[in-house]
Amino acid sequence: MRTLYLLRHAKSSWDDASLGDHDRPLAARGRSAAPVIGRFMAENGLVPDLVLCSTAVRTRETWSLVEPHLGDGIRVVYDDDLYGASSSSLIRVVRGCPDEVQKVLLIAHNPGIQAASLALAGSGPSRAMKKLRRKYPTGALVELSCDIDHWADVSTGGCRLERFVRPKDLPDSDGQGP
Repeated sequence: MRTLYLLRHAKSSWDDASLGDHDRPLAARGRSAAPVIGRFMAENGLVPDLVLCSTAVRTRETWSLVEPHLGDGIRVVYDDDLYGASSSSLIRVVRGCPDEVQKVLLIAHNPGIQAASLALAGSGPSRAMKKLRRKYPTGALVELSCDIDHWADVSTGGCRLERFVRPKDLPDSDGQGP
């Protein structure tokens, strides 16, 4: 059994029009939501062995705010190919993960991350699937369980959606949590 976590970067800032898209930092809302997702992951044992992160400023900042909640020693790979990657490209990256790794966290961008989540999730709670189809907001996290022995065998529809969590579903997220 393998576990794949897909995290869309937290809310980014559009305040500085001189910055290119790759260089946009997190907005205040993103800086408050990312640690909330990190705490949720830690409290629920959603700790990856490997993190694959886009090189965009907002994805790296998201990871830097999630990481302190998950403990030390998690291997991180920053990959230029994850910036703006399509669903098929993201799935190809997952298929290339080393087999000694059981749990992978992929931090990337929409629309690729939503499309990859939907492509891989062949089953799961209907309410979570419906939310995932509707919108994959910034800072949202998908957990997929994949009944495979090798990452190379991950397939379309071959995983189960265990949960889809949005920052606004959690307490302490910009005052919008339950």
